[in-house]
Amino acid sequence: MRIICGVCASIALAACGGAPEQPPSVRMTIEAAPEQIPTPIEPTVVAHPLSEPAQSKVDGIRAIIQRNSLYRFSRLADAEASFVSNFAGESNRAHWDLLRRTGFDPLAQIEILLDGPYATRTVGDEIWYVWPDLAALDPAELVPERLSFSDRARLLELVGETGIDRIRGGQGYPGVRTAIAEDGRWLYFVHETEDETED
Repeated sequence: MRIICGVCASIALAACGGAPEQPPSVRMTIEAAPEQIPTPIEPTVVAHPLSEPAQSKVDGIRAIIQRNSLYRFSRLADAEASFVSNFAGESNRAHWDLLRRTGFDPLAQIEILLDGPYATRTVGDEIWYVWPDLAALDPAELVPERLSFSDRARLLELVGETGIDRIRGGQGYPGVRTAIAEDGRWLYFVHETEDETED
């Protein structure tokens, strides 16, 4: 009997327009998914094991660092026929003495470099070991957008905003860097570029 009453009440409500209201419909607008932007291929930094002559040169530099001898450091550089420490034509010793007086300690700086990662690049028919590894990249590969997030942060730490601007302008790595050839020749240890010297 209760079921019959309930059905009758429902019919009566429907006849009187008292049917339960339907919940309002909700319309959602969804924007079209953006076209997928391909992730740029990050440059590969290659690091072959150091050759014995190159390792011997690194060991020699480290021994001088331990003695904190700028005199021996300069003599080691002077023994290299084509070594470059600056682009102003100053002798290695005079240049490094001046840097020390301005707060840039060449021995401390090269120790930091040698403790960090290096990479190799082929120059002519020989291999050069370059510190830091980012300095071995070509200017087009060094543009921050082509680097991984961690390398981008490291590049900013190494060269600062001014250096980043120079890289965006097509210049090579503008920070402190050094290189040793596979035959053990110490090639350069510089903290500037020729463009900076000319400014």
